Amino acid sequence: MKNIKEKLHLLVSSFEKILYDEDDVFLENMKTRNLAGDDPEPYRYWEWTQGVGLFGLWKIYEETGEEEFLKKLERYYERQIKLGLPAKNINTTTPLLALTYLAEKTGNKTYLEICREWAAWLVEGLLKTEEGGFQHLTSDTLNEQELWDDTLFMAVLFLARMGKIDQNQSWLNEAQYQFLLHIKYLADKETGLWYHGWTFQGNHNFAGAFWGRGNSWVTMAIPELFEIMECSGAVKRYLTEALKKQIMALEHFQSPGGMWHTVVNDETSYVEASATCGFAYGILKAVRMGLVDRKYQECARKALNPVLDCIDREGVLHQVSYGTPMGRETIDFYKKIELHPMPYGQAMGMLFLLEACRKD
Repeated sequence: MKNIKEKLHLLVSSFEKILYDEDDVFLENMKTRNLAGDDPEPYRYWEWTQGVGLFGLWKIYEETGEEEFLKKLERYYERQIKLGLPAKNINTTTPLLALTYLAEKTGNKTYLEICREWAAWLVEGLLKTEEGGFQHLTSDTLNEQELWDDTLFMAVLFLARMGKIDQNQSWLNEAQYQFLLHIKYLADKETGLWYHGWTFQGNHNFAGAFWGRGNSWVTMAIPELFEIMECSGAVKRYLTEALKKQIMALEHFQSPGGMWHTVVNDETSYVEASATCGFAYGILKAVRMGLVDRKYQECARKALNPVLDCIDREGVLHQVSYGTPMGRETIDFYKKIELHPMPYGQAMGMLFLLEACRKD
């Protein structure tokens, strides 16, 4: 336990440095592929990569109550809001999830108004797929008529939070519907794992990949949703059963060393730390919430030592795959994504170690 807490402290202490790390590949891409055509500068530190990290930092504050973490969050948001926020899309919505908690904590009206504006846009302004799905619009790609598993964590949890804060039942209903629709088209009926995406233009799951981090967004998002809002009985039961089936598959496909592969069912793909942390965190949390059998604690805790080994003396989590677009043609696409420390990797590591420190 002492080693876990030491490594958790290292992850937290190095977070701010990685939060403001330059992503040269993304910024160079935005020079020519920025869909909104606005100034690329606001995107520099306001994307899903930072958003997941900020959520992790909020959870650390929530658990410890240490004011320094609250101040770090406030400094970040004040800086970015002063600079000006980027155009709205699924990925640029992600930093707002942590902002909902900060707004609720501080009562900051500016924060709340920003969140309300973006939540309304998700429901009324975002492009929709057939059947009213949230099209996975990003900063550089339209992804027309596409559903991605990432969307649930990146945008739908935020909508649920704002529905809860504003007591807006239509937003709460929409959040539940998006989870149901994504299960319909992304959850594999044979294995229980999730495909990365679905397109209504051709009606298929692209390369048919069970991508690791994409699956982990689901393992994390379903328990988080239940913590955010009270789902209707039937919806909660349906989502819980989908989560159970996924976790059964994860237990089966876990590598002997305790981590999971970047393509979950492909032993020739590298083991990947962010997905492993996301899976282990989601499983432990699901056990704690009584959603799945306690026996699954064992497979989650089996990931502890290899994850701890991925954290260096500066507190950087290694063996993290870079941001991954849709593998449209081959599963090998996922196996070639480079490894690079990222803010979301730090956050997923923090969440896992935080949950692992909890007493049963």
